[in-house]
Amino acid sequence: MTARFDEQTARTVLARACVAAQVECTDPQLLRLGENAIFRLHGTGTVVRIARGVAHWDDAVKEVNVARWLGRNDFPSARTTDLPQPILVDGGYPVTFWSFIEGRTGGPGDVGTLAALLRRLHALPRPESFELPEQELLERVEPRIESAPIDSDDKDFLLGHLDRLSAEIASLSYELPAGPVHGDAHVQNLMFTGSTPTVIDFEAFSWGQPEWDLGMTATEYVTAGWWTAEQYRTFADDYGFDVTRWEGFPVVRATHELKMTTWVMQNVRTSEKVAQEYATRMATLRKRENIGKWSAF
Repeated sequence: MTARFDEQTARTVLARACVAAQVECTDPQLLRLGENAIFRLHGTGTVVRIARGVAHWDDAVKEVNVARWLGRNDFPSARTTDLPQPILVDGGYPVTFWSFIEGRTGGPGDVGTLAALLRRLHALPRPESFELPEQELLERVEPRIESAPIDSDDKDFLLGHLDRLSAEIASLSYELPAGPVHGDAHVQNLMFTGSTPTVIDFEAFSWGQPEWDLGMTATEYVTAGWWTAEQYRTFADDYGFDVTRWEGFPVVRATHELKMTTWVMQNVRTSEKVAQEYATRMATLRKRENIGKWSAF
């Protein structure tokens, strides 16, 4: 059985990680609980990311390598602190330490900035100092489903949907050249200090197809209803490519819908609000209901 990963567990791991790294665990504030638990340590200028399990060790190593590589390429991105990392806590939780970025999280008015940064990112050459993994679009979805506290009917449906999408993805023919891709390219992975943007969260970073990064914002527009037509047009124009006009977009859209649903599903027992949102998204996957009515988390 997969160990439960909740706020209490994450705080215990955080305390032990800070002792191991000799970092003062000052007034920890939980910023996000999803694929990772992310804490801000007030007074130290540090953000701590705790992965859900040892299976994510390679991703944690990659995140550190990517951050350093992007820094060498003068790309505006999050920076690790000057510590040997990642570290493994309690034999099962990879932990990394990052410099806190003072400012605000990206929002609806920043889709153009996101597009411009993605265009710049996708044009970077393959790194030579470490091996950037090839894009794996669905590797985390099945483990999420298998370990989720949901009923068997939902599990069977989601696993069947996953199998169908896997076959459809394999048959896609892409229009854009391959390059470095972020893997979770939405505006909430931008931080702004004044007008200066910084890209964060490199857990899904890989070498792959830009259409998948662009498809994130496009799915948030056409399925979730989080952007206006004008905002999406700004995004597509500033990048120079409208992924919704590509014949492969329905598969990209369906894949992002599945990933976004199973991401929420991980925390379905934490609150009634999360449970309701999971139900909303499942109705979209099953019956194409609730289009444009998703809530962001």
